[in-house]
Formats: sequence, structure tokens, C-alpha cells
Amino acid sequence: MRIVIVRTMPNFSMDVYADGIAAGLRAVRPDWEVIELAPLPLDRTSRSLFLRAKKFYERFWNFPRTIRQQKADIFHIIDHSEAHIVYGLKKVRKPVVVTCHDLINFFYRDNLRGSVKVPFVSNGMWMYSVRGLQDCDHVVTVSAVTAKDTAQILNVEPARISVVPNAVEPVFQPLPKHESESFRQQQGISPETICLLNVGSNHPRKNISAILRALAILHQKELPILFWKAGADFDSEQKAFIQAEGLEPYITYLGNPDKTTLIQLYNAANVLVAPSLHEGFGMTLLEAMACGTPAITANVSAMPEVVGDAGVLVDPQDWEAIANAVCRLHHDPVFYQELVNKGLEKVKAFTWEKTAEQIAEIYEKLLKESPRL
Repeated sequence: MRIVIVRTMPNFSMDVYADGIAAGLRAVRPDWEVIELAPLPLDRTSRSLFLRAKKFYERFWNFPRTIRQQKADIFHIIDHSEAHIVYGLKKVRKPVVVTCHDLINFFYRDNLRGSVKVPFVSNGMWMYSVRGLQDCDHVVTVSAVTAKDTAQILNVEPARISVVPNAVEPVFQPLPKHESESFRQQQGISPETICLLNVGSNHPRKNISAILRALAILHQKELPILFWKAGADFDSEQKAFIQAEGLEPYITYLGNPDKTTLIQLYNAANVLVAPSLHEGFGMTLLEAMACGTPAITANVSAMPEVVGDAGVLVDPQDWEAIANAVCRLHHDPVFYQELVNKGLEKVKAFTWEKTAEQIAEIYEKLLKESPRL
């Protein structure tokens, strides 16, 4: 069987997913031919009108044309934001699978604001693309919540949707205790300090402001805290809050660490705090648990699917509850270790080989049932 994996322009999250799927398929179906194709890697941050036009041409014309010219038994588009490629593949008469990671832009219309130059145009093109899910043969969603959204918002029949969760790379694992202690010492953090970590963007749905309000409560309780923020920086309103509450000495912005440093951060932190209002999945939860770090996360959206009883679930808009969860983990070492053990056990189910096996079975079923072959 020849599978064409349709990748995106360089994007950290989508690259992790595509790499995992491709490697997993090669492991579980070694006799299959897995071809990976990607558009030209153009600079998404450039302000050049020429480059923007070139990117538009590449995404919506040249790359889809290249895909249509491929010979394959199955086409798998790994990002719903590129589902416009489905429209042209109708003529190829081969099954097309698309992975839908989330439909957050339907809930947060300003989700792209700040990350693109013309949000109105970008949102319009995103809507055009994502509606390609309605025309593909099968949709893979990374959570049951996203499956429900896909069925309800895009009117995709549930029979054409399968939930296949993301996985965690094996490099995310507990480090020797002395390595984590040494890393903390290098950062000037005492053993008594409660180190909290958040990894990711700073869109409103990430709910970073709730974490800051919880930090203010913990500071008032005189707990020895430090908050590490990796990924996107705080916005101006959050920085003003930090200054007004006198939290500057207790917060460190880390920028965008490489994978090796990120693993060290997960291991050195005491708790991952990720009370998002909405997630398609929640990869940082898996990564933290795989490193033996408990997570405090939201009791809404896809987060309960990921952590189950291996984390602390709270109302994401109740920063008092977030602060109380930190206190409990700090004062109850038995409960803390229980979550560590549950997390390490739970992540064993999230491997790329298991994810690829489920996807391979979808391919096989489509080929057996497809009337177009």
C-alpha cells in the first residue's frame, strides 16, 4: 500500500504529529510505502507582500496540484487547516483522510489575532479550508470533544469520524533526580521553592491570567513559589498585573526552549499548570506526565480525556481553586506521588505506534469499503 502523508509548512506542533504518524506507520506496517510531502517552507512571519503572495500561491495552488499528481492508495492530510486540498483530490478518486486537531477558531473568532497580519482574510481562508472536512472520506480527531465539535459544527456524520489520540515522544521521560536538582541549582532555585510551569501560547483561551491571579493568592499565603512561562510572552495587561501585584521576583519568562531544555524544565518543575478554557487535546499534559510531573488543568474541553484521574481538575475560571490545588500538592506528598505514578502509567497508552495502528486500520477499512476503487 502506498500512503501519501500531506504535511504543512514548518509548524512545531504539526511537525511533531506528522513525524509521529509517519514513523509509527513504518513501524506497524513495514511493508507499506509511506511518502511524506510538504509545501515550500516560506517564512510565515515575513511582512513582504511578495512572500505573502508566494505563500498563498504555494498553499492553495501549487502544493495541492503537486499532491493531485501523486499515485497513492490513501492520502492523509495531517492538519485540518490544509483541508482545502480535499477539493482537488475528488478527481483522483482515492480515499482521503484528514486529521482535525481542533475547531477553536469557531469558538474564538479572534484566535488568529496577533499571529497573522490580516486576521479577517486569514479567518476566511481558514473557514474555506476547514470545510474540506465535509468532503473527505474520513476524519481523524485527536479527542472525543473535537469529534463532537466536528459532527455538530461541520455536520460531518459521526460514522465518518474516528477518535485517535495524540501520543508523546519517548524522549519525554523522568530524568535522574540529581540532573533535575542540578538544573534547578543552575537556575538559582532552592529545593524548597514550588516551581510551577506553563508551556505554550498566550491566546486568551490559554487562561494565563487565571494562573497569575492564583500566583497572587499563593504569594499572599507566603508560599515559596516560582512560575516558569515557556512559549509566548505575557501580554501588556498581564505584565501590568504582575507589576501591580509585586510578582516580578516570582516569575521567569523562558522564551521558546529547545526540546532538550523543555524536558529539563518538565522534570525540574514541581507542577504543570495548564487551566485552558478550550483545547483540542493538550499535548503539554502528556509531556509533563511522561516526565513525572503532575498537572493542574481544567475540568472542561478535552483535558479530562488526557489526564483522567492522573491530574487535578479544576474550574479554569476559579483561580482560588487553582491556588488550592497547588497548596494540596505541596502539603500532601502522598497525593503528589500518587499522581506521579498514575501519570507515568497513563502515558504508556499514548505511543505513536498505537496511534499509527489505529490509523492504519482506518486506511484498510476505507480501501475495503471504498466504491470509488
